[in-house]
Amino acid sequence: MNYRMIGNMVGRLLLLEAGLLLLPALVSLIYREASLWALLAAAGVALLLGGALTALVRVRDKTIYAKEGFVIVSLSWILLSAVGALPFVLSGEMPSYVDALFETVSGFTTTGASVATDLYAFSHGVLFWRSFTHWIGGMGVLVLMMALIPTGTGRTIHVMRAEVPGPIVGKLVPRLRDTAKILYLIYLALTVVEIIALLCAGMPLFDSFIYTFGTAGTGGFGMHPDSVGSYGPAVQWIITVFMLLFGVNFNIYYLLLIRSFRPAFTSRELWLYLGVVLVSAGVITANVLPLYAGIDEALRQAVFQVSSIVTTTGFATTDFNLWPGLSKGILLLLMFMGGCAGSTAGGLKMSRVMLLGKTVVRELKRLVHPRSVGVVRLEGKRVEEETVHSTAAYFILYMALLAVAFLVLSAEPFSLETNLTAAITCLNNVGPGLGDVGPMGGFAAYSVLSKVVLTLTMLLGRLEIYPLVLALLPGTWTKE
Repeated sequence: MNYRMIGNMVGRLLLLEAGLLLLPALVSLIYREASLWALLAAAGVALLLGGALTALVRVRDKTIYAKEGFVIVSLSWILLSAVGALPFVLSGEMPSYVDALFETVSGFTTTGASVATDLYAFSHGVLFWRSFTHWIGGMGVLVLMMALIPTGTGRTIHVMRAEVPGPIVGKLVPRLRDTAKILYLIYLALTVVEIIALLCAGMPLFDSFIYTFGTAGTGGFGMHPDSVGSYGPAVQWIITVFMLLFGVNFNIYYLLLIRSFRPAFTSRELWLYLGVVLVSAGVITANVLPLYAGIDEALRQAVFQVSSIVTTTGFATTDFNLWPGLSKGILLLLMFMGGCAGSTAGGLKMSRVMLLGKTVVRELKRLVHPRSVGVVRLEGKRVEEETVHSTAAYFILYMALLAVAFLVLSAEPFSLETNLTAAITCLNNVGPGLGDVGPMGGFAAYSVLSKVVLTLTMLLGRLEIYPLVLALLPGTWTKE
């Protein structure tokens, strides 16, 4: 285990967080808020810890293998969240550190589940930081660091594989740092375009930043109790379109930029993703039509909620708790599926669902033809057996962790629907569930133990289980 390189990378990330905290501090300065000092103090803590790690830990060997990658990602996300929770506590706007940590982890993991009971009590600076964590965590904080800061090693692919969601992770171009830059430039460009679009639709500047951060990171933190319900149809349609765009694999955008149109438009994952959205929205529109004044409103509500849930953004324009059982059932299934691999969305991912489905079909064929040699293909390419087995193991572990989280929550005095969907929505980084944790509810009423478990569940979901689990195993820390 290369402890020095781990310490150095984590230190660099904390220094990056210190710099990022200055942006919401600037917002507090503009609005002349007392939270400025809380944000600067948190930046100072990040600067002190990061500076100490980078200055005191002298790196001789810059080698990073798979286990170092897992540990770097796990420790980075934990420390990033621990320091990121300080502005809430130091400002007094969320006195409980457990609540602040829950909110911060929900932000960085782009979950959007909240324990805040009065959003209007937050200062502009803290509210900006709360939503800015979505944007930071959406593409991956370590990917951002690799794009901005030279790491001095060519093995950071192990870090990227541990942080970027999806069963298969690769480079867009030969140099990994250039890949990280391309991803973040596309991410930034889409972010800027959405801010401009929302401004043109009449949304105030500050609101545009808040809701764009939530859309880009597919997180879902807003600034009103009814999420996006306060805004008009134009704003809702713009957010709908951009939620869907941020749920697409960013490799598709790169292919379009280099004019490689055929592989971009023949992506089976992309067509599955769009097909699921269209079919789900169509069925829900027909199902909820009697609840609304006309088909236009029913369609807008259905498309918005389907886009929000399948991309695991978690915004809402209506209380879908009041929808018929069929519509709620479809939304529940979409919580599991998630968006495309290589996007900012959570959930299992469309490519993993495809891979699991193809594996099941192969095994069924083997039962009929025992001597056949089945090959699993994804996007026309053969998938290695190691990846197939890893995906199956991931799904088993995923279901086991979901069961554990649900059992812990079952001790709470809430309905089965509330506790089950609370576990599902946190593991899949969706945000709202059903029942008391629906789009107009929250997680504030849960006990401290349940909040800690859900906080861990959100981290497990965002890092796709393996990095955090492996970092906790004693064997990972041995020198062999």
